[in-house]
Amino acid sequence: MTAGDSSAQEHQPGAGTGLRLALTAPEDGTGRPVYVAGNFNSWRVSDEAYRMQETAPGQFAFEFPAGELLPEVLEYKYHRGGWEQVEIDRFGNAISNRQWRAAERPGPEDRVERWMVDGLYYNPAFLPKIVDLSADFKVPKLIKTRRITALLPYDYDASGKRYPVLYLQDGQNLFDEYAPFGNWGVNKRLAMMAEQGFGDIIVIAIDHAEKDRIAEYTPSFRTQLGSGNGKKYVRALADRLKPFVDEHFRTRPEREHTGIGGSSMGGLISIYGGLIYPEVYGKLMIFSPSLWVSPNIHFHYMNFFDPRDMRVYVYAGEGESANMVPNIRRFINASEQQTEASFTFELSLDPDGAHNEARWGQEFPRAVEWLFFQTTKD
Repeated sequence: MTAGDSSAQEHQPGAGTGLRLALTAPEDGTGRPVYVAGNFNSWRVSDEAYRMQETAPGQFAFEFPAGELLPEVLEYKYHRGGWEQVEIDRFGNAISNRQWRAAERPGPEDRVERWMVDGLYYNPAFLPKIVDLSADFKVPKLIKTRRITALLPYDYDASGKRYPVLYLQDGQNLFDEYAPFGNWGVNKRLAMMAEQGFGDIIVIAIDHAEKDRIAEYTPSFRTQLGSGNGKKYVRALADRLKPFVDEHFRTRPEREHTGIGGSSMGGLISIYGGLIYPEVYGKLMIFSPSLWVSPNIHFHYMNFFDPRDMRVYVYAGEGESANMVPNIRRFINASEQQTEASFTFELSLDPDGAHNEARWGQEFPRAVEWLFFQTTKD
């Protein structure tokens, strides 16, 4: 059930008389009142009968009248006057309805991480600066050209900082508003991250090769799709694109500050690129990888001259396919058995996750934070 559903439970006599809700919420200086809406008031917003009392800065409370008849299980959300001002999680995503058994005491002590503001989960003032590196970037030997785009931190021109870099596949699906299958909203996600203090990163969006996408993203050994052009493709990224980016932008060029990632076939080729060029990439962002194409990753392609650490964030929806999660677990197990390198994995599984751009966009901030802005724990 989500906010606005009409399938609320029947009210039960005396189920929650005197129930008190306590809330901690971020202060933003707007002075907007905070309300609670749920199955006890047919999800009506801006209902003055359910306006919360501010007991201290960022602290709110609401006590249901002693005689009010409440559902046995309350479902509710907090908002500031409308669904365009509803609570969201710290990564800008919608949250599930809160639940509480009305008879339980004491009442819940809740926390709102962020508010949506006028229908937006991000502040436009923090949107990244988008620069076309080339609308006709040539990949040697493949004789294919494509657009390469840099998403720079909003304050890049004034900061003087050097930044880690994440190279992402399928650039057409990362922030283009009219992408046929939707987009990750990477530009908006970066704005939200920057506002919270972990958006100091350059993203390089690499467009795929249209009809030749599958061939480029297929590794160059025997796979379920034959032998592809993956080796030539990842060589171009490591040997040509990365030096170009490091020359033209204030990057932190070391491998421990450089990542590669993508989704589906883009996730597969990112694994392949990371294994072939571990001296270039120290971080992998892998979403719903098409490991069915090559269930047995060829670790002999690794090019480790000395032991190196690799951080790998892997996301998948458990309902995407029958083989998605088992293939991922096999990949993780095989990686952890290697002696040439030390892999640190973060596995994020969503029981309801779908194989689409919108869901990958939701996962993007979590992955970036873990890969680039969390200290590795020994």
